[in-house]
Amino acid sequence: MPCTAFAQATAPAKLDSGDTAWMLTATMLVLLMTIPGLALFYGGMVRAKNLLSVLMQCFAITALVTVLWVVYGYSLAFDTTGMTAGTTNLHSFIGGLGHGMLAGLTPGSLYQTVPEAVFVMFQMTFAIITPALIVGAIAERMKFSALLVFTALWFTFVYLPVAHMVWGGPGSFLGDLGVLDFAGGTVVHINAGIAGLIGCLVIGKRRGYPTTAMPPHNLGYTLVGASMLWLGWFGFNAGSAVAANGSAGMAMLVTQIATAAAAIGWTAIEWIIHRRASVLGIASGAVAGLVAITPAAGTCGPGGALVLGLIAGFVCFFSATTLKRKFGYDDSLDVFGVHAVAGIIGALLTGPLAAPTLGGFGTVTDLGLQLWIQFKGVSFTVVYSAVLSYVIFKAIAVTMGLRVDEEQEQIGLDLALHEERGYNLS
Repeated sequence: MPCTAFAQATAPAKLDSGDTAWMLTATMLVLLMTIPGLALFYGGMVRAKNLLSVLMQCFAITALVTVLWVVYGYSLAFDTTGMTAGTTNLHSFIGGLGHGMLAGLTPGSLYQTVPEAVFVMFQMTFAIITPALIVGAIAERMKFSALLVFTALWFTFVYLPVAHMVWGGPGSFLGDLGVLDFAGGTVVHINAGIAGLIGCLVIGKRRGYPTTAMPPHNLGYTLVGASMLWLGWFGFNAGSAVAANGSAGMAMLVTQIATAAAAIGWTAIEWIIHRRASVLGIASGAVAGLVAITPAAGTCGPGGALVLGLIAGFVCFFSATTLKRKFGYDDSLDVFGVHAVAGIIGALLTGPLAAPTLGGFGTVTDLGLQLWIQFKGVSFTVVYSAVLSYVIFKAIAVTMGLRVDEEQEQIGLDLALHEERGYNLS
């Protein structure tokens, strides 16, 4: 076993200072995505009386998941004990607990060419942002205490197993199946987006929705937050190369291309339908592009990124507007409409776009077969996340309750739960 007992490393254990410097930078960029990026992106879209509650939720999730990651999260996600390529057993679905509290980790431990401590921290930032994304689906009505309990349970029973099944290396369930997911299309975005949809269905609509107007209170915050997400996503995608090399460089380029294309795509269709372009629309389109390119960033070429971004922008416009109105669910900040839908699009098209015949840099030769493999990976993730998320939400609902009472919701969560205001203008 190379390096340490719980590092899934295949390259010779030799420290590279350039790779290390890049991964330190990438890790900080991914943390920036949650605080303050996602916090501001979501915070601007809620009503003023709920601004602090969203910021608090993102900040608290960052702290809670950090602690859980150290205690058992990293071990359950990346412990490879008992795993053998081509063999399906318990270890194919979840790692062990033998390295809780990061036992065995030293300053000299390596993961490939970087300190393992850096890799631990890098993967921690992914674990942080994933449950934080779910906040947008149940914003403005969920108890803070219930959210913390949900986060701990969902992180343990949904995020960690999916991360292990995709990124656990030889012997992992979805990895052995051949599912391609460079930076988290299934692990992060489909996983969180489906959980968000289940959450908003179980917890119910905001009082007054959809007849009462609930416009974003500060789109300036939202655009700044989206800009931070765009910047941080370079760490998310290019950092997943775990090296300062050509793969990281291409991942950065295709991330920029897909994001810009999706922003243009969303804006174009909005302009055609509504005769105007909106700030919320272009920001949402950009996020759809970021999500869609995530699983494909390591294998997709520039042309494929352009097409993928345009498709994500077009489709997510309708999933976040028409689809939501048709079925009447209150996905407050379009977690399902953007993250799940764009994640599914990106995960499915990752297969064909990895083929050299379509300008990709993967080893895919049978486009239909890889598309089928990607479909199986997406389907498994959707079902697994939906079932487990439903069980967790319902268990909390019947034990401690999920949502605040009517008076608290009317007052706003800032005052009702935290006794503070986002704005004191007197």
